[in-house]
Amino acid sequence: MKTSELYAFLDAKIPASLSCEWDNDGLLVCPNPDREVKKVLVALDATEKVVEIATSEGYDLILTHHPIIFSPLSHVEPSDPVAKKVIALLRGGVSVMSFHTRLDAVSGGVNDLLAEKIGLSEVRPFGQNGETIGRIGSLPAPMTLDDFAKTVKNALGAASVAYAGTKAVEVVALLGGGGSDDVDAARMAGADTFLTGELKYHQLNEAPERGMNLVAAGHFDTEKHICKKLASLVLEADPSLSVTVLQGTPIRHV
Repeated sequence: MKTSELYAFLDAKIPASLSCEWDNDGLLVCPNPDREVKKVLVALDATEKVVEIATSEGYDLILTHHPIIFSPLSHVEPSDPVAKKVIALLRGGVSVMSFHTRLDAVSGGVNDLLAEKIGLSEVRPFGQNGETIGRIGSLPAPMTLDDFAKTVKNALGAASVAYAGTKAVEVVALLGGGGSDDVDAARMAGADTFLTGELKYHQLNEAPERGMNLVAAGHFDTEKHICKKLASLVLEADPSLSVTVLQGTPIRHV
């Protein structure tokens, strides 16, 4: 299967029409669209380590959630970390496909998987400004916020979970990754609790005063499980492909 053919397959499954206007994703690095894809490396991010593995171990393609190129490159030379990776990829003939907010929004994507992991039912989209990439649903039965935070930590295998609030947890809105801009949208959608990866200090600090539970379980840990789904989509396109999922982040916790 050619690089262009695999991208066309994934683009049909995870359509660009679902991406937020501010996003940058898709086929972001492609030295040769006609290159035959035999080995695919799936990761949440195209870190320097991921690029080194792909270029040194004979991979044809890196498939990620977060875009390797998000902000425009003002120059392409090795002093810029992103440009340095792009140069290495072009030299090695390795392409990169990234599916970002469209993978958040698509049915069965990041946020549906997150809702499934924590046991929500009656799940439906929510969001702001027409970007309904988040999800909201109900727990089988109300639980304390302490118990909910422990449930989230165990379900996601999270390094840590920060939380604040005073309410029982029953209706949960969620958004994997950085959801600090969606707190008000979650409240307006009827949630008593909002789960995301990252929140600002003052948002957590003021949560009890504002009458809404807030839970931050880590950007990586709220999104990492989507990598296996991406790998399964690649194998659906061509079962003969060799697909490796590389889970990890350079961020460490003590």
